Amino acid sequence: MAKACWPYFDPEYETLSARINPPRVSVDNISCRHCTVVKIDSVNKPGILLEVVQILTDLDFTITKAYISSDGGWFMDVFHVTDQQGKKITDGRTVDYIERALGPKGDAADGMKNCPGKRVGVHSVGNHTAIELVARDRPGLLSEISAVLADLQFNVAAAEVWTHNRRIACVLYVNDYSTNHAVHDLNRLSIMEEQLKHILRGSEDDDKVARTSFSMGFTHTDRRLHQMLFADRDYEGSGVTSEVDYPSSFKPKITVDRCEEKGYSVVSVQCKDRAKLMFDIVCTLTDMQYVVFHANISSNGPYASQEYFIRHMDGCTLDAEGEKERVIKCLEASIHRRVSEGLSLELCAKDRVGLSSEVTRILRENGLSVRRAGISTIGEEAVNVFYVRDTYGNPVDSKKIEALRREIGHTMMLNVKKDPGSAKASEAEAISGWAKTSFFFGNLLDKLLA
Repeated sequence: MAKACWPYFDPEYETLSARINPPRVSVDNISCRHCTVVKIDSVNKPGILLEVVQILTDLDFTITKAYISSDGGWFMDVFHVTDQQGKKITDGRTVDYIERALGPKGDAADGMKNCPGKRVGVHSVGNHTAIELVARDRPGLLSEISAVLADLQFNVAAAEVWTHNRRIACVLYVNDYSTNHAVHDLNRLSIMEEQLKHILRGSEDDDKVARTSFSMGFTHTDRRLHQMLFADRDYEGSGVTSEVDYPSSFKPKITVDRCEEKGYSVVSVQCKDRAKLMFDIVCTLTDMQYVVFHANISSNGPYASQEYFIRHMDGCTLDAEGEKERVIKCLEASIHRRVSEGLSLELCAKDRVGLSSEVTRILRENGLSVRRAGISTIGEEAVNVFYVRDTYGNPVDSKKIEALRREIGHTMMLNVKKDPGSAKASEAEAISGWAKTSFFFGNLLDKLLA
């Protein structure tokens, strides 16, 4: 038999362009009076826009303006960013990190792995096991999940929970309470999975109603939650979402048009501005296999205007009405998943096994439904942030908050804050047992990773 010969391809050829033209990053605090200007010029590659936006978002930056151009083989972006207080980025370590993560010494992909953000994976959060759950939401479900983990002697070190259109998605990081290490016993993991599946299914026998899995590799937590709900087709449930869930002030206006001159589809989004809005939109477009060639992002007071010039990965534009409608529904879902108008409860206590179970049980018994949650552990201290409404989806009245405070007593520090996006936020009085502090889940998990 004749021996087949194949041409040799140098594996370093793919990175040749990047090595000849390494990324150039500029962090400019002089050109603009009110914000820091971050400029990135590099060789274009699939997914680079999401990687860059993800790094800036994980640093809790607010992107007030952005100009994106990646037509052809070159990627050129300009971002106007501030910190959460609306000030410039002047900390030397943060500036160095931006230049290192986005620059030639560690491209955006490597930057993601080392970024102080949130990732999913057995090995991505030290000695913790990552669990992913997707199910039909119902009052008290998070409390039941926490109780199962506590009964099996698993400690919840960190978690993020999103709900949307009657669906719930969770990423939980757990360890063995006795060793504080990841759980490798397959028998224990199997028992946990079966009990969680039973809880998630509720009274329904269909296995498709709920899914449980362990670790999906190194993936950013927020992106993973978007992927989980997208795969669960939560965007198809828009018909059951009421105005109580999403007031008119949060309702986005999304259109999809065609740019005949350049052969792009133009996605225009106008909605109330909020943190991480650009990340959520770019994440969804990327996961739907669309490539962003140009974009123009701006904020005008409390509102955001974002325009994306896109094509599908196969080079096609959005011509079919059904595909346009699907893109609009998916983007609406990605915007709404993180919206939590109402009360946020920030609780701080000494960490112990069953703490999350106790907290969620108290919330359930006081008639509070968790819409979104973030749980982290820093040393011996547990910090929990819950966005809540009552069991009917209505705003929580002050009597329930007072009852909650009496039950918690002196065992936990509680801070109750009105969502700043609410029209009545200025009228709300904080019921606080400690100083007001804003907790950003990325920073908390960064401390957990340290």
